[in-house]
Amino acid sequence: MSADDEIQDSSAPLIEHLAELRQRLIYSFVAFIIGMIICFTIWNPIFDFLTHPLCSAMALRGHSDCGLILIKLQEGFFVAISISLLGGLVLSFPIIGFQMWRFVAPGLYKTEKNAFLPFIVASPFMFFLGASFAYYVVTPLAFDFFLGFQQTGSVLDGEDVDNAAAGIAFQGSAQEYLSLTIKFIVAFGMCFQLPVLLTLMGKAGLVSAEGLGNVRKYAVVAILVLAALVTPPDVITQVILFVVVYGLYEVSIFLVSRVEKKREQKLREEGFYDDEDDFDDPMLKEFDDDRKE
Repeated sequence: MSADDEIQDSSAPLIEHLAELRQRLIYSFVAFIIGMIICFTIWNPIFDFLTHPLCSAMALRGHSDCGLILIKLQEGFFVAISISLLGGLVLSFPIIGFQMWRFVAPGLYKTEKNAFLPFIVASPFMFFLGASFAYYVVTPLAFDFFLGFQQTGSVLDGEDVDNAAAGIAFQGSAQEYLSLTIKFIVAFGMCFQLPVLLTLMGKAGLVSAEGLGNVRKYAVVAILVLAALVTPPDVITQVILFVVVYGLYEVSIFLVSRVEKKREQKLREEGFYDDEDDFDDPMLKEFDDDRKE
């Protein structure tokens, strides 16, 4: 066989992989467009759902009206587009994940598939758990905190001018509110991926429970910086995010330690890790003691 034939034979699998990748991307893109179109047709109910935490917080403060304003003429259209993009991604995520799995799975061994598949399932579950926590817990507290800076003004009657005070009332932009709410939901959804990511890295041997424990103080600083960057500048939200993410970090250490114990047990069963059995021999124990001295 000539050198040109060898080059062509070696390039054929690469071309096939690229063609399959192109096909998977097309399927994912079509699913995203379909999900986006569906959400665009029902963007009003979705917007009502997203504004429920704000309306509840305003109702608790005695506001009967929960309207948001459009500052720019085209703002309503971009609100609908933003909702469609987020909703399309949510609806198409199972299909996108399935297409990714179908592309990666043929290159994995059966044991690798069995090990990797639970993380594929756990990732969207943890994201929706974080998004739900942000929607039902964080946003009501944050919006109630922000609304607390309103102020009731006094009526000018021309006589008591010295005691007059300007009122501060909330007239929120629909696009700004939607951007803030989506930021909350996405930030907490991504932070809830921490146990999945670290456990997967622990299973691959990239991190260890001992190593994660040793860098705990640096992790605390990193989590504080993260809380300051991804949340609005209010203490309540930042404290909630810090407590949640740090708790997830501790859960990750526990999960990684369990993965290490299972891997160690498997190696013992296969006969590759039997140091404790060796030290049951008194002579080996005496040799180890002499070596330590």
